[in-house]
Amino acid sequence: MNNSDVRVQRICSTLLITIDRPQARNAVNSAVAAGLTAALDELEGDSTLRAGVLAGAKGTFSAGMDLKAALNGDLPVIPGRGFGGLTEAELTKPLIAAVEGFALGGGFELALGCDLIVAAEDATLGLPEVKRGLIAAGGGVIRLPRRIPYHLAMEFLLTGEPVTGRRAGELGLANRVTAPGEAVATALTLAEELAHNAPLALAAVKNLLRHADGTPETDAFAAQREAQDTLMASADVREGMTAFAERRAPRWTGK
Repeated sequence: MNNSDVRVQRICSTLLITIDRPQARNAVNSAVAAGLTAALDELEGDSTLRAGVLAGAKGTFSAGMDLKAALNGDLPVIPGRGFGGLTEAELTKPLIAAVEGFALGGGFELALGCDLIVAAEDATLGLPEVKRGLIAAGGGVIRLPRRIPYHLAMEFLLTGEPVTGRRAGELGLANRVTAPGEAVATALTLAEELAHNAPLALAAVKNLLRHADGTPETDAFAAQREAQDTLMASADVREGMTAFAERRAPRWTGK
């Protein structure tokens, strides 16, 4: 799947998804949202793909919502899936943001909607919505205080001032901080690391973490037991144990 605004490229078992509107700093309009939705559906629907990497073309991740388009009623929100078709989507496969250049507003929220973030040290990440009379409604207000301490999240949200990729790493927002221009390569390497693990187990981890926040501990443990029982009955668990005993790499089937 490719269109003029979103490109996809299969690299081993990873789907590299690239927002390709460099003339608009990869700002998200409805066409980009539709393209991202289709790309994420491709990732989810192909059993041979194990992870995705989300990036932006020409050294910029995304400057956020295309405000000019939005003023004309062109809103990049997909019903049930949120901003860019991503921020409210419940994906089963790991998705890694590879941030170069600007990740501002909705662009930063796309990154926060991913499971892991790789950021170039000179990248710029921020939520400037309050400077335009808005709030970070694509998940920023909700997710950021769950990722970093309350007062630091409030500084992001109330001042609208950005931080560098290096600072994002210091705050724990980025899993890896790279030299400029190396975020995508590092994210692809990280994605292939994940691909060595059982896909059913990765999906179970994602699902449990997604629903555990704010859940009473007894309910969380009950959900965890159910997930573990399901995994124990899977062919992949038998394969994982057999491969360990035979001292070889497992051959996962996702069943």
